[in-house]
Amino acid sequence: MTWNDAYLENRVLSADPLELIRMLYQAALDSVASARRHLAAGDIPARSRSIGRALAIVGELEGALDHSAGGPIARTLADLYRYIRQRLTEANLRQKDAPLAESESLLETLFEGWRQVQPAPAAPVLAGSAWNTGSPQESHTWNA
Repeated sequence: MTWNDAYLENRVLSADPLELIRMLYQAALDSVASARRHLAAGDIPARSRSIGRALAIVGELEGALDHSAGGPIARTLADLYRYIRQRLTEANLRQKDAPLAESESLLETLFEGWRQVQPAPAAPVLAGSAWNTGSPQESHTWNA
């Protein structure tokens, strides 16, 4: 394991759910940018690997949606993720930059929205109180 792999593993293991979502968006954007560079260079295998990685990440983002709590926002995001996956697949099959550029733009817009999200404040926990049922982090969860 390289130092870079160890750093990434530590970052993932110590991240809160909101930070994990942001990390996924950044990785998806990096993969699409890489695919665009490989497409321009004519490196088909590398382009396909980068698109495959982006597809897997967008699939993870879609799989993380909580449809029961997210309501219409979750449905809208699911539709958008499916559309992005469709455009990435089209880019891979047709070897065109336009679907990659559109996917990158959509992901950047979504990522910018997630950068603006602030975690909900945890409820105060009083030591020795009957209300002390655990750590403040247990009082809320994050669902995409």
